[in-house]
Amino acid sequence: MDTDLPFSSRRSPVVCLHGCVASSQHTASLVGLDILKSGGNAADAAVAIAAALAVTEPGSTGPGGDAFCLFYNAKTGEIGGINGSGRSAQAQTLDYMESRGYTAEAPPSVFDALNVTVPGAPACWCDTVQMFGSHRLALHEVLSGAVKLAEEGFPVAEVTAHHWEKSVSALRDGGKELGGDLLIDGHAPKCGQIFRNTSLAHVLKALGEHGKPAFYQGRVAQAIVETINQNGGVMTLEDLGRHDSEVITPISTDYKGVRLWELPPNGQGLVALMFLNILEHFPQLKAMGHNTANYIHVLVEAVRLALIDARHYVSDPEHVTIPLETLMSKSYSHQQAQRISMERVMEHVEPAQMTGSETVYFCVIDSHGNACSFVNSIYANFGTGLVPKDCGFSLQNRGSNFSLVRTDNNCVAGGKRPYHTIIPALLTDSPTKSEKPRLLAAFGVMGAFMQPQGHIQVLLNMLEFEMNPQRALDAPRVYVQYDHKGDEWVVNLEEGVDREVAEELQRRGHKVNWPVGGHKRSRFGRGQIITVGDWWNPSATHAGLPSRVLWAGSDPRADGCALGY
Repeated sequence: MDTDLPFSSRRSPVVCLHGCVASSQHTASLVGLDILKSGGNAADAAVAIAAALAVTEPGSTGPGGDAFCLFYNAKTGEIGGINGSGRSAQAQTLDYMESRGYTAEAPPSVFDALNVTVPGAPACWCDTVQMFGSHRLALHEVLSGAVKLAEEGFPVAEVTAHHWEKSVSALRDGGKELGGDLLIDGHAPKCGQIFRNTSLAHVLKALGEHGKPAFYQGRVAQAIVETINQNGGVMTLEDLGRHDSEVITPISTDYKGVRLWELPPNGQGLVALMFLNILEHFPQLKAMGHNTANYIHVLVEAVRLALIDARHYVSDPEHVTIPLETLMSKSYSHQQAQRISMERVMEHVEPAQMTGSETVYFCVIDSHGNACSFVNSIYANFGTGLVPKDCGFSLQNRGSNFSLVRTDNNCVAGGKRPYHTIIPALLTDSPTKSEKPRLLAAFGVMGAFMQPQGHIQVLLNMLEFEMNPQRALDAPRVYVQYDHKGDEWVVNLEEGVDREVAEELQRRGHKVNWPVGGHKRSRFGRGQIITVGDWWNPSATHAGLPSRVLWAGSDPRADGCALGY
């Protein structure tokens, strides 16, 4: 099955008028669409989808992970954000880690209970509905679709089943057993097999009825702490009880008449903005041609520079000072762009910290023009693999992104948030100070350190190469990663990139992995896009097409779809 996945979905973009959702599971998309039809807005539908994905794609997401939200208010033009990432246990200092024998050269296993940070997703769900929701639906109504899926069961989708089985094998190889709530008779469910999760249904019901205390206090909190402590962690009920979301101001940059919005650190949205700023100094990108050697070379070199800066600076702003203004300045990006030679790969570029992850990204635009861009994740497949008793979800391993080098900004400390990979995005026009920004798109691409790379590639596919949202997601992608074992940067090229391009990149000094196909294409992320109007189509203004039409696409590398009405 690895080799027979088609490169392109060959799907048409979804076009609709009154509301649209896009996610990596079609059942979750249906749940979100039902919320819109019931009078909920984009924020309500996004939370409903988040909970549904916790049921249908538990290896990627769930209440045991974190979430980030961007919301566009159609009435005011304001863009708000919620950072729903959790912190490390107060007792988890570097001194404590060293007393356990862990060092930068010998960190804990990715499955270690010490990598569990406080789950921020449940609080983020509650706060998204409270802050941005329509207030026409109660939280328990928003979560009801997910509860029904968990109670009645659903047929597991193909890509999800593949990664479920692969994750269970990896956990067992690491000496861990995934909890029985997430297996069927000790095995991962097969494609088409009905899976139920009554334990998770109980958790979601309690959250809907009682809000955040149902998760961060009482039975669920006790089960989380017991599971972590039984496996060598140090989290306490107090660590869980003091958690709350953070309302934050998004950051943005302009590019050729549009403005890209991201969330600030501890997330890596800054990488996408720095990446785009560097590319602005290469006005000939379109003339280079899509996925040509010159085009990919510039992308690779620019993202390496952005990732290196992120490695040094992105951390918890409550613990360190991050020079955002300098890093996002156009003068700094100009300096960075001048470091790139078209003839040869840059030498002596320090490595960024990179590991793999599983995440879900989804977006919603409602009939009023509000938009919600949302990411939910437990990081690696099933995170640590630790499942609190009778809870039906696994706990994330975000703490594996902490550094154990005392001088690093991202060094582990008690009550600190790690470098975080998940980033939702919004796109607007570039308004003057007297105007409100006009929404153009809600979009994102999940997948660890692929995320900022995916954001910019699909954005350029639309802006520079006039692709509709579905085609922008279908197009083959590039993923730049650092291989710690080989001590080198690797340029992964998806199937569909020409052999001659791979060979030319090798001639310029790049280490190239080509072609990457089958289920291994998951490393290129899984994205969703909804646009307002077809602004990416240069003939649209002449055709007189209505700008209120929503256009949407869903990534063929996942099981999902876009739906509208």
